[in-house]
Amino acid sequence: MKKNVIDINCDMGEGVGNDALLMPYIHSCSIACGYHAGSDSTMKETIALAKQMQVNIGAHPSFPDRASFGRTDMTLPYHELVKIIVQQIRILGSYCKEAKARLVHVKPHGALYNMAVYDENVASAIVAAIRSYDASLTLFAPSISLVSRLARESNLPVVYEAFADRLYEEDLTLVSRQQKDAVLQDPEAVWAQVKDIVEKGSVRAASGKIVPIVAETVCIHGDNLKAVEIVRFLFNKMA
Repeated sequence: MKKNVIDINCDMGEGVGNDALLMPYIHSCSIACGYHAGSDSTMKETIALAKQMQVNIGAHPSFPDRASFGRTDMTLPYHELVKIIVQQIRILGSYCKEAKARLVHVKPHGALYNMAVYDENVASAIVAAIRSYDASLTLFAPSISLVSRLARESNLPVVYEAFADRLYEEDLTLVSRQQKDAVLQDPEAVWAQVKDIVEKGSVRAASGKIVPIVAETVCIHGDNLKAVEIVRFLFNKMA
């Protein structure tokens, strides 16, 4: 059991090559299901690693967008989107069963995650997909989001997530990755943000304004260039 006082999660199986270095310092991992990154072999390898390290396993479905790493907004018909999300959860779920590991949560990736905050078609498709596969699975999502509200209304378990290594706007959307410092890479800066989220229930926006935020898990992106350094730093600070 990790010593951290709040759940730390990482997106994994995305081909970055640092999963084994990150896994000892986190509680939960969200594994790419092949639609934005990953493959059958990386899913199996990451599941095995998570099981070995006693880290909770989640599916990390995305739009079918390997070219842009799942970070391009897409408009898809509702039933097609439900099918795509279910397919991804089912793929990872089958490998979990094969490894005698438990699938615990679902965390949408990239544009799918961001659009679910405000887009009813996307948000409702995510909730429907999870419920059709296994309604006991927990959704990782922002507290202030349409997808969280729809999940609560349908009695789907929700864990509220915040980003430890991303800069926020005042409305709690994320600062565009195109802007400087949108991704926090200084472990001290990440720690300061996590500490505020955990202890004060707030985050400092890019404008400098202090904004209320609710989070039960915080994410460090596996593709952050300083991800390993950051999770080690957080682990030691929160031990």
